[in-house]
Amino acid sequence: MKNFIMAIIALILVLTVSSVFVVFEGQRGIVFQFSKIKRDGDTGDMKVYEPGLQFKFPFINTVRKIDARIQTLDEAPDRFVTSEKKDLMVDSFVKWRIVDFSTYYLRTSGSIENARALLKQKVNNGLRTEIGTRTIKEIVSGDRDDIMAKALESAKSSREDLGIEVIDVRIKAINLPTEVSNSIYERMRAERTAVAKEHRSQGQEQAEIIRATIDAKVTVMLATAQKNAQEIRGEGDALAAKVYADSYSQDAEFYNFFRSLEAYEKSFSSKSDIMVVKPDSDFFNYLKDGKKTK
Repeated sequence: MKNFIMAIIALILVLTVSSVFVVFEGQRGIVFQFSKIKRDGDTGDMKVYEPGLQFKFPFINTVRKIDARIQTLDEAPDRFVTSEKKDLMVDSFVKWRIVDFSTYYLRTSGSIENARALLKQKVNNGLRTEIGTRTIKEIVSGDRDDIMAKALESAKSSREDLGIEVIDVRIKAINLPTEVSNSIYERMRAERTAVAKEHRSQGQEQAEIIRATIDAKVTVMLATAQKNAQEIRGEGDALAAKVYADSYSQDAEFYNFFRSLEAYEKSFSSKSDIMVVKPDSDFFNYLKDGKKTK
């Protein structure tokens, strides 16, 4: 009897726990009955459970919870064509949330991936329409805000189609396709290289001109210096000759004596010097008896 009572209590507890579920803040709940959506008995619409403690039939009803918070759709950049038939890579993102859970579930089967795919297609269609009527210059220079505003307006139909409210559409970046960017960069690089080569050649030409001018100036300066040196040397030699001549004319004997002393000094400057000469040679005239023999 005791075991039977315990079993009854346990069964009651299991049934109680199975009949209660909690929908947290930021979520909505949809109840299924034998794999079919449970509908409101009065209106026949899908019954959506708000946040809080809710009840269901145990083992008969199952609950699926859907995120009701604001979502972000941020996919890879897409390719768009401008009015000039030029390709652009546009990177954008979308802020959205579910407002009609019945429509959302019927259109997407409750799959957020399906919702993102459908929403992306709708937003891209709006962007493609706006970008297709503008040139690259208009898109880049100042029409971005207008494009986003009109894309947002176009995406508002998602409320009726998907049960989704699009809160904001933003363009993060607008770039050229990789292959186009590479060709532009290569052309720019080639142009810069050509300009650099031209500047380099002009610099080398100027360097050669400056170098030649300096070399010419140096050559002229050296020639002028050598000329002046020769003139000064000639003037000095002339002055020295005049001094010697004047000295000789004043006292020829003293001049000869002085020149002989200079010759002796230069001849006997080293102890290893050897001179082979006759003792009675005129070279030793002033060493004989202190005077020159005539």
